[in-house]
Amino acid sequence: MIRLAAAGWVALCCGLLTADMARAAGRPVTLSAADGVTLSGELYEATATPAPAVVLVHMLGRSRADWDETATALAAAGVTALAIDVRGHGASGGSARPLTDAVQDVRAALQWLAQRPGVRPDALGVVGASMGASLVVLAALDQPLARVVATVSLTLDYQGLRVSPDTFKALAGRAVWMAASREDPYAARTIAELSKDAAVSAEQLLSAERAHGSLLLRADPEVGRSLVDWLRVRLLS
Repeated sequence: MIRLAAAGWVALCCGLLTADMARAAGRPVTLSAADGVTLSGELYEATATPAPAVVLVHMLGRSRADWDETATALAAAGVTALAIDVRGHGASGGSARPLTDAVQDVRAALQWLAQRPGVRPDALGVVGASMGASLVVLAALDQPLARVVATVSLTLDYQGLRVSPDTFKALAGRAVWMAASREDPYAARTIAELSKDAAVSAEQLLSAERAHGSLLLRADPEVGRSLVDWLRVRLLS
């Protein structure tokens, strides 16, 4: 039996981690929404294929770069991730207003993933933060491709992007995960409101850190770890 000194184990583990992270590094891709708007994205591919996959959607005024750490962790865990810039954001074309137009960007990303070699079309999900949380919920309503839906700092009405308990009832049969900060009153209240109806089944995580949307993933790393673990379990099963 070969034994390694502690320093040897550290070097070996660090080397393996570096290799995994390199394999999971994202690469730019482009796709088109149904109305012809060109969308930019970053694809983080799992090593073992065919793999489940998720679409990651950012906050208002930000970009796909917010998801780099989470997407890298997902790919290393065996889940391919596509982080997109919705229209009017980052490197994508089109206008950011009205926000409702960006729902079709999430649909387009899901459909693009479903047709990609190396992706399991039966194991797709959508994940969004703040504005992105509303967009992924609304996009999933008429996209049965989205087997799982995960939100960070979802609100009942984000500048006209409205969700309700009835909206969540329409997601019956999908796995749903919601996270928010206890110090983010509207987002925390949204989770409570959406959970009143027994027909609405969702896993919940409330953080003590004061942050909103993708910023919560940085303020409380446990939220990001829980998200990655939940997606891995739900999509790889």
